[in-house]
Amino acid sequence: MLDDTGTQLYTPQVVEQKKPNVKQEFQTIEEAFQFYNAYARECGFSARMSTSKRKKGTNELIWKQFVCFKEGETNEHYQKKEKHTVQRSGERNRGLVRVGCKAKMTVVKSQTGPNWIVSQFVEEHNYALATPSKIHLLRSHRVVSAAKRGLSQQLSEANIPMCQQIRVLEIEADGPQNIGCVEKDIRNYGQRVRDKQKDNDAELLIEFFSSEEEKNPTFYFKCELDEESRLVRCFWADPFARRSYHFFGDVVVFDTTYNTNKYDMIFAPLAGVNHHGQTVIFGCALLSGEKTEFFIWLFNQLLDVMPRGAPQVIITDQDPTMTKDIAQVLPSTCHRYCIWHILNKFAENINTMVYRDNYHWFKNIICNSETIEEFETSWAELLKNSNLGDNTWLRQMYEIRNKWVSVYFNHIFNAGMLSSQRAESSHAFFKRYISNKNSLMDFIVCFNRAINHQRHDELVVDHIDVNEQPKLKTMCPMETQMVKIYTKRNFIIFQDELFESSAYFLSCTFEDDESMFYSVRKANGSCSSRNRQLKYNKLSDSVSCSCRLFNFNGIPCRHILAYFRIKQVMFLPSEYILRRWTKSAKIGKVWDNNG
Repeated sequence: MLDDTGTQLYTPQVVEQKKPNVKQEFQTIEEAFQFYNAYARECGFSARMSTSKRKKGTNELIWKQFVCFKEGETNEHYQKKEKHTVQRSGERNRGLVRVGCKAKMTVVKSQTGPNWIVSQFVEEHNYALATPSKIHLLRSHRVVSAAKRGLSQQLSEANIPMCQQIRVLEIEADGPQNIGCVEKDIRNYGQRVRDKQKDNDAELLIEFFSSEEEKNPTFYFKCELDEESRLVRCFWADPFARRSYHFFGDVVVFDTTYNTNKYDMIFAPLAGVNHHGQTVIFGCALLSGEKTEFFIWLFNQLLDVMPRGAPQVIITDQDPTMTKDIAQVLPSTCHRYCIWHILNKFAENINTMVYRDNYHWFKNIICNSETIEEFETSWAELLKNSNLGDNTWLRQMYEIRNKWVSVYFNHIFNAGMLSSQRAESSHAFFKRYISNKNSLMDFIVCFNRAINHQRHDELVVDHIDVNEQPKLKTMCPMETQMVKIYTKRNFIIFQDELFESSAYFLSCTFEDDESMFYSVRKANGSCSSRNRQLKYNKLSDSVSCSCRLFNFNGIPCRHILAYFRIKQVMFLPSEYILRRWTKSAKIGKVWDNNG
């Protein structure tokens, strides 16, 4: 069939019940369009709403037209512009779709009631309609359903890339043609959600924290915004984190090297180690900078809201600003630098050949010196032998050696941590869940998912500790005692020390009214095997070892255990059992500053 201009016309073949009819009535405009769009789907074209008319005076809608998406002609000015304009990089090159199709349905408002009546229906099209296999590509038949939106939102919260989200939807729908929309629709939906959050992201974050506080008053947060309502700094700690700090906050690791959101704010978790040796988060901050004011604010938050006050030890990167701030806010806390970061800087500040030849010696002196005198002597000798005495960086590092050389702080309990790798492992863990493309709300949703996963891991190990018991290696009563007290991880460390202690012998080297001194050596030990010095204090009935493992780790070393064996001490005295390493570490009530 041809029209007056000789253009081929196409009449859809549709059953009469699905075809609009003049004088057909609908209760609403929406119902009318839904019917016409359903008809369009049967035919193979996309429908859209077009022009309308309103009643003068009342502005009441009285006339509406629905048309084929190819109705009308492309603006002549636009066509000329497209023809002569060079395509710019990144600019969309949209095709022209309008070809003057006359297919349409017009409805008018009934004069006697609320209904709408079909006044005109044109069914012929001037182009070949889509085949059934292509219907799902037409715009008016593409809908991102509530189920698809929900699934996409969940996948986005897990930082699943959009291309992978589409694959999931394809599998769920048994093919891309059954999804109900195309990839662009899903992407556009995600962009609309992000655009909606963009202008009030910080307010949404505060609203979320406020709702958490309403659920549980022990949830703590504090956020500060600038004049443009942008987040400047934020600190939060939920009840679980605050309780964990009470039990395990004696040693805190703090690292500010990870950006986790599209605003380049610094994610600064305060981490530690629990009684299973797992990383545990005590609280978190988002900071817009690394200035003094930010660090002082954060450390004051730690003091104000955490139930045990200042930590005994805090481990950080080497940062002069942070060092001054910690000394100001946490004067009683032992502040030390991450040895791992310091060792990595050797390669940057020492000649490559010299570094390669001497790195092992530097590391051994830094980590294994047992007395300050030993370190000083070995350090001076190494600098002399390697011709590094004039190295400016080494001189500067020597001046602050008490911050990073283990012999200066291994007499203090450090929970066995020499470096801030706890924080780095936390960053690696969170990186699995969090993207630097996240908005603040995306970030907090992903963070909560990650922290819930971490806490479930702790729950699993708690369960194992209750229901499983490690195998014993010896017939020693002390081993039988401690398998019931230590968590599995700590018992295995203790068990290894106990087993090795049987190979050590003691000889008294000096005695006075207050103390006895012993030399501890390994039977048939190699020439490189080091003798340890043990001191027994008669007044306090306590023993200490030059290796300082118990001081640093909180688990008795093999040398102390060898002393107990020789003195026939059957059970480990309570003063050598740190509660934070035991199965009962988390038992007890926790009080904050507000009671």
